[in-house]
Amino acid sequence: MPVKVSVIIPVYNPGIYIEDCITSLQRQSLPPDEYEVIFVDDGSTDGTPARLDALASEDPRVTVVHQENSGWSGKPRNVGIAAAKGEYVMFVDNDDYLGDEALERMYDYGVAHSADVVVGKMAGKGRGVPVELFRRNHPRASVENAPLIDSLTPHKMFRREFLDEIGLRFPEGRRRLEDHVFVTEAYLRAGNVSVLSDYVCYYHVKRDDASNAGFQRFDPVGYFKNLREALDVVDRYTEPGPVRDRLHRRWLRIEMVERMRGKRLLTAPEEYRRELFREIHGVVVERFAPGVAAGLPLTQRIIAALIAADRLDDLVAFAEWEASVGVRAEPGAIRWEDGALKVDLTAEYRAADAVMTFPSSPAGAATDGAPKDVTEAIALVGADTVTAFGKATADLLLRERSSSAQYFQSVEVTREMVPVGDGERVRLVLRATATIDPATAADGVPPGGGLWDALVRVRLGGWTKECRLGPSPRKGDAAAPAGVPADRVVLPYWTAKGQLALDVDRATKRLGLSDLTRATVTGDRLSVPVPVYIPGETTVVLRLTAASGSVDVPGTLTPDGDGSVLEAAVPVAELEGTPRRLALCLVPGADEPRFLPLPFGLRAGSGTVQVVRPPVPGAVRKLARRARRLLGRVRRAAVNRLKARRA
Repeated sequence: MPVKVSVIIPVYNPGIYIEDCITSLQRQSLPPDEYEVIFVDDGSTDGTPARLDALASEDPRVTVVHQENSGWSGKPRNVGIAAAKGEYVMFVDNDDYLGDEALERMYDYGVAHSADVVVGKMAGKGRGVPVELFRRNHPRASVENAPLIDSLTPHKMFRREFLDEIGLRFPEGRRRLEDHVFVTEAYLRAGNVSVLSDYVCYYHVKRDDASNAGFQRFDPVGYFKNLREALDVVDRYTEPGPVRDRLHRRWLRIEMVERMRGKRLLTAPEEYRRELFREIHGVVVERFAPGVAAGLPLTQRIIAALIAADRLDDLVAFAEWEASVGVRAEPGAIRWEDGALKVDLTAEYRAADAVMTFPSSPAGAATDGAPKDVTEAIALVGADTVTAFGKATADLLLRERSSSAQYFQSVEVTREMVPVGDGERVRLVLRATATIDPATAADGVPPGGGLWDALVRVRLGGWTKECRLGPSPRKGDAAAPAGVPADRVVLPYWTAKGQLALDVDRATKRLGLSDLTRATVTGDRLSVPVPVYIPGETTVVLRLTAASGSVDVPGTLTPDGDGSVLEAAVPVAELEGTPRRLALCLVPGADEPRFLPLPFGLRAGSGTVQVVRPPVPGAVRKLARRARRLLGRVRRAAVNRLKARRA
């Protein structure tokens, strides 16, 4: 069978962090004979070489190449390409891991769209990853119609014949940004690039000890020398004009402006800050045409202008103000409608933990040059934010807590200028209603079981800010009744910090079933009001358990206001004698059905059925233990007081 994908992993002293990578490669859904794994050990000095050799002896898919340390990841990746047999090559770092279906999905998507490059959706575990690029699938993407240039890490799939045809390899040696040079040229010379956004393919992980290569402080001189090489690639394959400016803007924005703003600038040691600034200033004045900075939002444009004007002190002062700016999203009504969860929220910017206000009638236009001082810069930002308010956006994302995978939800937004005081200033308030449909919330499919956090992402005034939705004073409580749409038990709840989250197929006590107080039996029909939302009549299973065994009977949930009513026919003849405890399964078709206990049982006799409260096992013993502990504390306190008097 021809090899479809060769996975290439450069390795250097990963220690235990390589284990998740290995495990994810071994459990890929692509058939084992259709992919190979090539580890290129770049002179590791820990136990990794022996670990990989043992793995290769057990797994025929695995090849290990050992070499002397080359200083960075470029040469190991090139060695892997030379050894690869696959139609596509996929690059993975030794401390990251893949989604279980990543290789199969990316390969099939690439073949279906004749892609030279396939970009799979990424999730960042403690690391930043592109967000806007993965809003939707892009079967035919380019640097002109999609924000590809925001994703320059090498963690993608490349058609091997394409790499050989154009002679593309990674720069080698002890250096930085070799991936920028490689990926940028691949984008610009590819016949097609496909972006797969409906499945998380790659998990980009920050180590607990933050020892990933990308987190180490770099030498500014060498770093920006290597950055110029990436700009050279753009210049080689584009003509002067809007496309080149837009591509150059990526490096100005991410590698320069973002390093010279807010907390990132303020936390850098002063001498290192000045060294960074010198190198960034040099690139800005040497390499960027006027159209590069002109396409930035005003806030970033001001920073770029201060860099070009060689005004580091003003940059620091502006950063001190900008570091105080954040966003806060406050929850409104949360309710179920038509099988989906509706979440109302308001969001607005805050500075120094106070609501930001803006001029109601902004005057003056922002200039292309640097502002005369920081006061003018702040005034320009305020006026521009009001002017651009009509384009402000608010999104709600669900982020899986265990994996950091995140998904955009449908949101309707309205914008409101709220006058303050005499009306000369206004608050800029975004009001939104998000719709979370459990049938499609994870890019068209139901979310997996586990905990999901709600995040709000606001774009306004040159900032993109994220925050959790909250706080609510009802910390730890349910935010709305649990719902059972799409064969999932979904409970909206407030975390211990009062932030909105969803519990999918895990909640027990928070569902409120243990608090039920009413249950009636008429003939053989049991009826119980249940605090669970359902979009329509739903089949459930009721389990009746005694020491002699259990009996499962079908039941139905019927909508009733915000909740539902459980009804089931009780098999009276089978219940004679011993009382039966009750448990309810809300999703009988689940792979692992969960039966949730109800706070009462049934007793049958003489052809009738009664609802009873079963004794709680061990309740008396628990009460006795608590009494003994309390008595012990009282005795110890008395002894301590007596000793104190004697002293």
